Order: sequence, then structure tokens, then C-alpha cells
Amino acid sequence: MTNNYPALLLPLGLMLCLNACQPANNAQPAKPVVPVAAAQFDWFDYQGRDPLFNAPLPPDSYQNPVAAGFFPDPSITRNGDDYYMVASSFTYTPGLPILHSRDLVHWQLLSYALTRPSQLDMAGLQVSRGIFAPTLRYHDGTYYLITTVVDRGGNFILTASDPAGPWSDPIWLPEVEGIDPDIFFDDDGKVYIAHNGDPVESLYEGHKAIWLWQYDPHSQKIVPDSQRLLVNGGVDLSTKPIWIEAPHLYKHDGWYYLLCAEGGTADQHSAVIFRSRSLSEPFVPYSGNPILTQRDLAPDRPDPITTAGHADFVQLPDGSWWAVFLASRAYQQRYYNTGRETFLLPVSWQDGWPHILPAGQSIPYRPAAPALQAAPVAEPLTGNVSWRDEFDSTRLNLHWNSLRRFDQSWLSLNGQQLSLQAKTEGLDTLPQPAFISRRQQHMHFDASTSLTLPQGQLSAGIVAFQNEQYHYYFGVRNKAAGTELFLEQANGAKAQQIAVQQLAGTATDIRLKISGDAGEIAFYYAQGNNDWQPLTAPQDAMLLSTQVATGFVGTMLGLHSRLETGADQ
Repeated sequence: MTNNYPALLLPLGLMLCLNACQPANNAQPAKPVVPVAAAQFDWFDYQGRDPLFNAPLPPDSYQNPVAAGFFPDPSITRNGDDYYMVASSFTYTPGLPILHSRDLVHWQLLSYALTRPSQLDMAGLQVSRGIFAPTLRYHDGTYYLITTVVDRGGNFILTASDPAGPWSDPIWLPEVEGIDPDIFFDDDGKVYIAHNGDPVESLYEGHKAIWLWQYDPHSQKIVPDSQRLLVNGGVDLSTKPIWIEAPHLYKHDGWYYLLCAEGGTADQHSAVIFRSRSLSEPFVPYSGNPILTQRDLAPDRPDPITTAGHADFVQLPDGSWWAVFLASRAYQQRYYNTGRETFLLPVSWQDGWPHILPAGQSIPYRPAAPALQAAPVAEPLTGNVSWRDEFDSTRLNLHWNSLRRFDQSWLSLNGQQLSLQAKTEGLDTLPQPAFISRRQQHMHFDASTSLTLPQGQLSAGIVAFQNEQYHYYFGVRNKAAGTELFLEQANGAKAQQIAVQQLAGTATDIRLKISGDAGEIAFYYAQGNNDWQPLTAPQDAMLLSTQVATGFVGTMLGLHSRLETGADQ
């Protein structure tokens, strides 16, 4: 995606007129061109400082999570020595981030599958709607992505010959209802789609089912009358299990295996497994389910990892199996602002069943690494990463996202600065604001920026954003009495100003910083070469947690510009 736009070519006649024609002496002077109000940012810096990541890794081990921050619902596929993974993106654009690794533990952001308006429209959707759990598969030279856009069209398939893109426009599947679709290529050439949906008869709240359809890749349509029920309710319907979802089908040693999530996305989340000799026969649940959960552990354990579930398997060239899955690092037992992250663990096979983690065992932060040659990447997605964008390119860095629409005509890069054209839309509205953001990947972090003091009726600054009703906006703007700093907080409703301070001095630029420490968040500013100064006392960061804000995303940190049209400007 580029933000350079070539100059418009003028017709020859108009060019000649502009070069040769002069206005008459009595012509009125031209009105001055009023520039569009825009904010100018010099750089953005992000520093992770989680104590858990500080110690050096032991030899032949890796760091969990392998993709820290908002990378939920991971799905993985392999092509030779290359591994590719995708995660849910909800209403962030570009959407469906594609990650790449050569060793399963060092991942880098490669591209996105959703990059243009012809693929879908998410205008007006709340942050936690849009793109839900995808499945990524490689088969016979083609990459397949199947997913759901909630509230805007349902389930669809994308294809590509290269995971870096471009990806196709959607192949819509109107017969396939519900969410979390999976695509499975059987060894007899047939293709199937499994998904979460409503049962024939709903018996209780959260009662769901897993359905199967046959799919014809040549006609790109569902095979008529091919639907059948795979799982009703979950492992044991008599216990009223909730939210059976995220199905993935595999074939191993003559058995079909169905891996699902069960228990909802909070602290009761889990991964469960079923198997059958045939897709036309009933799937039997494993007596040792769940094969992954953290719900049976003491809530007050140190450095807890919670919400574990929603897994996918991949087989390595040596025949070993591994699982990627979502989980969350929590503070104060159950709160997390970073969203649901991607973790990795080996899969062992015992008596014909796959196992990820024994009951009662905590997910390890630093397990033994896969037997693959280590392949570090330039921009790692885990550990105490340092990430800085100098805005010295004419293309926006891949780690930046905007909201809902693919339009980014309101931003530009000139190789030295990022310019955000101010818009009337604020962060607490559903139209697209002038806002770009990247993931908060640590409980403890610093995010900072430098910007030119805005001129005209606009504000500009730095943001910690969970959703429309829960966020902070720390900015600077012009008022009748002079330039001022302000802090807005949205805590379940429209944003309200909670701090303001007049700026003194003659500096033309300012630095702004957000510092996060688990349940607290602080805001600092500096002019010129001065030291950082707090704007106000530390604020509540728990309002940025999933437990308070609800939804399915993690906190995003970024830059915003907004038109200020008050009478006292």
C-alpha cells in the first residue's frame, strides 16, 4: 500500500494557457489557497519492558508467546520449510495479517490478505465486529484463507499463489452460516468446510454446533444437500457445554480428527478433540478432554497465562506435530490489555489421541524449541522489542493499521514526516477517524512521538485505544488563550476531557509519551530538549482491558488528528 500519489497530468491546452496567458490589469487578485489542516509527526517509538522477557533465553528454547499482543485465533500452514500463520483482525485494516517463519518461533509480519475495498466493506462497524477467526491452508500450489466478516456478508474464501499477496476477491459462501470456518482437503480429492453454527434445537444459552459441507473448488460453490452435523453442543451435551467453535479437521493414521474450542473466549476457554474413521460417521470425543486449558489452575498463581484455547496443528518435516493457540498474559489474576496472543507448544500422540498440555500444568514461557534451524527476523514479534518508525519512507510501515475502511487518502509520507489530515470524526464514533495504530505487545511499555505544534483548528497526538468507548487521547491544540495539552478519556461512553495544561515557551514541536504499567497508564510531554514532565497523575489502565471494555481485540497505540470546531478556537 503506497501513500505517494503522482501529480495529475494537465491537458496540453491548459498547460499552454498557464504558461502564456497573463491576467488583465483589472483582474482581481487570486484568493490565497488555504491548506488542508494536517498534523505532522516526525517519528513514533515503542519500547517493551516486561520483566518476564528480560532474562536471556536458555539454549535451544524459545519465548512464549511467539506473537505478543493482539494476534488472536491463529491458524497455521506449511509449505516446505516455510510456515505461515494468520490471525483475526476484526475491523482493523489492512486485515488478516499474514506472518512468516522458518523455525516456528521467530515470526515476522509478511503482509495482509485484505488490502482493498473490492474485497469487503466494514464501514460503520464496531471494532470487535468484522473479521473473525480464519483458517489458512496450502494445497497443490495455492494458499486458501477462509473466514467470516460478521455483520457484513458472512463466510468467504480468498486464494493466492503467494502468501505475500495479492489475494483474490472473496468467494462468498451464502449457505455457510455461523463463524470460524475451516477448509479441509481430503486425500481422495474432496474438499470440505466445517464451521460453528446454531444447533437444530437450541437447549440453553451458548448451545452451538459444528457443521460440515462439501465444497467444489472448481465451481467455487457448496455442493448441494451436503450439510451434516459433526458435533452438537460440545464434548458432553449433558453438561451444557458452551460455544463449541473454531473447528479444524486433520487426517492422521487413518483417523479424521476434529479440533475445536469450547467454553467461550474468557478464563473457561479450552481446546477439545474428537475423531472418526469416516466423515460420514459420528465423531467421538476424547475421554481425556480438554487437551489444552488453564481454567483448572489457581487464579492467584504468579505471572498467569489465561484464556488458552482455539488451537491449530502443523506437522514438521521430521513428523513431529506442533500447536499454535491463543492465550493471554494477565495482571491482577485476570486482566489483560494486550488482547489474545499467539502461543506455541508441541503436540504428543498417545493411544491415538493428540495432547498439547496435561491437566493442571501451566503453559511454559520458555519451552524447548522445535528441531529446526533457528531463523531470527529483523522485526521480532516477541520479547522486549524496540520498534521505531522514523517515517523516512514513502510507504506506511506494515505494522500500522487504520479502522474499518481501506481508504488512507488522509495520510501521506514525504520521506521525513507523516502527515495526518485532520477529520471531524473522533475515536468515539463509527466513521473512520484519522488514526493509525500498532499493537500494544507488553504490560509494561513506553510509546512516544514527536510532532510539530498544529496550526489552525485541529488537534493531534498519541492514543491508547481499546474501542470506541474505552480509550485515551493525549493531544495538543490551539485555543483562544494559546496552545494547550489535553487528555481525553472514554470510559464506557463518549470521551471526556480529564486534564488540560497551557503550553509555555516558543518551541515549535513537542514530544508526547504514554507509559503503561499493567493497570496504570501515565502521560508525559516535553518541549525542545527539556526532560519529560507528567501531564497529570497516572490514570486507570484497567479500562483498556478486555474484562472492562469487553470485545475481542487488544489495545492499539497510535497517532490521531481531529478537526476542532469549537467557538473558542
